[in-house]
Amino acid sequence: MAATTFTAKDVQELRRRTGAGMMDCKKALEANDGDVEKAVEYLRKKGIAKAESRTGRATSEGMIGSYIHHNGKLGVIVELNCETDFVARTDDFQQLVRTIAEHIAAAAPLGVDKDSIPADAVEKERRIAEDQARQSGKPDAIIQKMVEGKVESFYKEVALLSQPWVREPKKTIADLIKEASSKVGENIQVRRFVRFQLGE
Repeated sequence: MAATTFTAKDVQELRRRTGAGMMDCKKALEANDGDVEKAVEYLRKKGIAKAESRTGRATSEGMIGSYIHHNGKLGVIVELNCETDFVARTDDFQQLVRTIAEHIAAAAPLGVDKDSIPADAVEKERRIAEDQARQSGKPDAIIQKMVEGKVESFYKEVALLSQPWVREPKKTIADLIKEASSKVGENIQVRRFVRFQLGE
């Protein structure tokens, strides 16, 4: 049998990039003559490397993208982060930034995720839901459940990550980002966005 063409450092690098176990990393390197890039691809194909394993990693690179509607009355600026400048410069990453900016223009989210939705907007929604629920004449315990259900639905409608993608509603924006993250092998996150509409 041929001598191994990789080091313990290669195994650690592969683990860092894929979140796969030590033995899986060793097997992947053995199967690919010590080539780390091919080993990453090998683990992904086997479903061992998962996008979720990257969620805790620092995203200090990325790009700021924009979208201006053809009539000049609507515009979006969005910051999308990744781990390396190399990924930030790829066509796939830049296309993802444009896609998310276009989605924000069309779907008008209020925040990136549930936690970033303005408290006053949530309170207003809660009051409306409570008024509607009270008209049903149901007991208080059921009214509270109805209100919570409405508020959760509101979050899904206005939080960017949980919104259905305008081009393909079966996918959410979070799904889109997860797919891209899996493809490039890095953690990708929407940091922030601003949506401008003339007169608002």
